[in-house]
Amino acid sequence: MSDCCSTQRENAGHGRHDLIVVGAGSAGFSAAITAAEQGAQVALIGHGTIGGSCVNVGCVPSKALIRAAETIHHANRAAGRFDGVQAEARVTDWRAQVAQKDALVDSLRQAKYADLLPAYNNVVYHEGRARLIPGGVEAGGRRFAADRVIIATGTRPSFPSIPGLADVSPLDSTGALALTELPRSMIVLGGGYIGAELAQTFARVGVAVTLVFRSRLLPEAEPEIGEALAGYLADEGITVLGGLSYEAAHLTRGGVSLTVRRGGRQETVVAERIIVATGRTANTEDLGLAEVGVAQTPTGAIAVDDRMRTSKRGVYAAGDVTGKDQFVYMAAYGAKLAAKNALNGDSLRYDNSAMPAVVFTDPQVGSVGLTEARARAAGHDVRTSVLTLDNVPRALAARDTRGLIKLVADRGTRKLLGAHILAPEGADSIQTAAMAIRGGLTIDELADAIFPYLTTVEGLKLAAQTFDRDVSKLSCCAG
Repeated sequence: MSDCCSTQRENAGHGRHDLIVVGAGSAGFSAAITAAEQGAQVALIGHGTIGGSCVNVGCVPSKALIRAAETIHHANRAAGRFDGVQAEARVTDWRAQVAQKDALVDSLRQAKYADLLPAYNNVVYHEGRARLIPGGVEAGGRRFAADRVIIATGTRPSFPSIPGLADVSPLDSTGALALTELPRSMIVLGGGYIGAELAQTFARVGVAVTLVFRSRLLPEAEPEIGEALAGYLADEGITVLGGLSYEAAHLTRGGVSLTVRRGGRQETVVAERIIVATGRTANTEDLGLAEVGVAQTPTGAIAVDDRMRTSKRGVYAAGDVTGKDQFVYMAAYGAKLAAKNALNGDSLRYDNSAMPAVVFTDPQVGSVGLTEARARAAGHDVRTSVLTLDNVPRALAARDTRGLIKLVADRGTRKLLGAHILAPEGADSIQTAAMAIRGGLTIDELADAIFPYLTTVEGLKLAAQTFDRDVSKLSCCAG
C-alpha cells in the first residue's frame, strides 16, 4: 500500500474508538466506511494484503482470465456457428495474460481500497494480527479500545483429508490463477462454482482437464442446470467424473495421480498438476474467540444471528468468516448492517431472500430465490416451468441455444419464488428476476411485463408464460 495513510497508521491505538473493524477486505471496508459516514471514530485493522480475497485472488483475477479464455473458445467455434465465418485464436504467451491480470488487480486494489483511506479522516488504519481482548482488540503490540467490534477476516482455501494429497504439491484456486506456465494436463478437484469455472477456463486455453467431484456438479443449483452444464463441459473435451469418493493421491513420473472409487470400482486419474477447489475455511486462528466467548459453528465459522451479532455482546461479524452467502456483495451488505446495528441499536435484519448468485461458466448460471426442493421443504405447493433456450429468439439469433430457464412458483398465490438461468448471458439477466421476487410479483405479472425483443432476459417472460401456454405457438413478441 502507498504511504498516503502513514499519518493514520501512526495515530492508531491512541484513545478510544466508537468501533473497531478487524479485516481489511470488502466486508471490513464496507463496515468502516459505513461507520465513518455516520461520524464514528473507527479503527480498521488489516493483516496481509489490503483488499481481501475478491480483488486480490478471487472475483477479479478469475473473471479476467475467464473472459480471455472465452475469447479463444468463441473464435475457434465461430466457423461452426456462422456460415461464411472463419476465425482462429490460441494462447501465444500465457505469462503475458497473467501479467495483464495482475496489473488489473493492482490497479483496483489501489483505487478501491488503499486510496480510499485518506478520504475518511475518522478511520485509522493499522496493520497487524488482531486478537480480541476485554474492552477491545490487540494488534501488533498495540491496544485498541472500543465497546463495539466487527470481525471480517474472511476465509482461505481448505484441502480435504485425502491420503498423500499434501505430498503432490496441490494448487488451490489462488495458486492456479497465478500459474505463468500452463501444464499439459490437470485434475480439478471439486464440483462447486470455483471448480467448474477453473476447469472450463484451463480447458479453453489448451490444458487437458479432468473435473472430479463427490456428488453432482453445482450441488446447490437446480439438478437440471448441473446436469446440462456437465454435458456442455464434456462437449468441450473436459472429462467430468462425479459421484465418487477420493482414496489417495500419489506423485508419479509425470506429475500426480488421484485414485477414486466410483460405482464400486476403483479408478485412477493422472495429470501434471492437481487443483483443489473443494471449499474454504474461516480465518479465525489467534483471534481469541473462545477466550472472550464468541461461538463458532461446527465448520469453524463465526456464528451470527440475523442482526450480525455474535454470542458475545458488542461483537459482530460479517462476510465470509460467518459462513453465510460467500459472495463479495453479500459480505459488503452484511458488514453495512453490522456497522449500523453496532452504532444504532440492532434494528436491521439480514435478508437474503432475493440474493442473486452467478457462476461464470459458459453458459453462465444465474439464480435467485428458492430452488424447487427448497420451496417444497418450506411448505409451498410448488409449480415449475422449464424453458429450453431454443425457445428464446436471442439464443436462436446468436446460434447458441445451450441452456434453460427454470422458474419456481407457489401454486396458490402464483408468486414467483425462484428463478434459475443457464444461458451464455445469464448473469446479466438474473437481476430482473431478483427484483421481481423482491417486489412480490406473480408469474402472471412477469408474463405480462414488457421485455425488449432479442434479449436473453426476455426468456424470463417466456418462461413465465410457459406455466400456462405453449410459447412455441406464439409469434415473436406476442403475449
